[in-house]
Amino acid sequence: METNERLDEDIALEAKQGDVEAQEYLINKYKNFVKAKAKSYFLIGADKEDIYQEGMIGLYKAIRDFKPDKLASFKAFAELCVTRQIITAIKTATRQKHIPLNTYVSLNKPIYDEESDRTLLDILSTVKICDPEELVISREEVLKIESDIQEVLSELELEVLNSYLQGKSYQEIACDLDRHSKSIDNALQRVKRKLEKCLNKKVKSC
Repeated sequence: METNERLDEDIALEAKQGDVEAQEYLINKYKNFVKAKAKSYFLIGADKEDIYQEGMIGLYKAIRDFKPDKLASFKAFAELCVTRQIITAIKTATRQKHIPLNTYVSLNKPIYDEESDRTLLDILSTVKICDPEELVISREEVLKIESDIQEVLSELELEVLNSYLQGKSYQEIACDLDRHSKSIDNALQRVKRKLEKCLNKKVKSC
């Protein structure tokens, strides 16, 4: 299948009709996009690979359900489907595990300033609402959460979190910081526990 200079929308239609080559082309083209999207979400107690797999399911659904007459590009539609699938999976997982604090974190916003690589875009809680997509937190709440995180994390933990949010593997982080992989894993687990405490404090204060 020739894909050069062809629109993804056309290829998506062929994929929808069962063209295996078209399906593989779109999956290969957008899998890194899905991976980046999945890395922007953090669910307490979940593996990041699980979130990635849910994102891929969203991509498959985008291929299956895409309709060019809706005036949306395939990329925009795929992003919507991937995001929706991840959020739905998170809500389902927290219900099934009976977690009292149903929370997920979208980690795309700079923590310190706009030039910073450290990100924490939204901290969303489903405690008082039915749909996390409807929750909007104020700038003041974001600043308070950022301040809390900086106070509770050690210098090493902040460095590990920074590298983790940049998509680096445990091995890469260990090499950069001249630490053992197990040390990096332990630090990240501490980060997650401390983030959970910050989230709990935020909800209790609501």
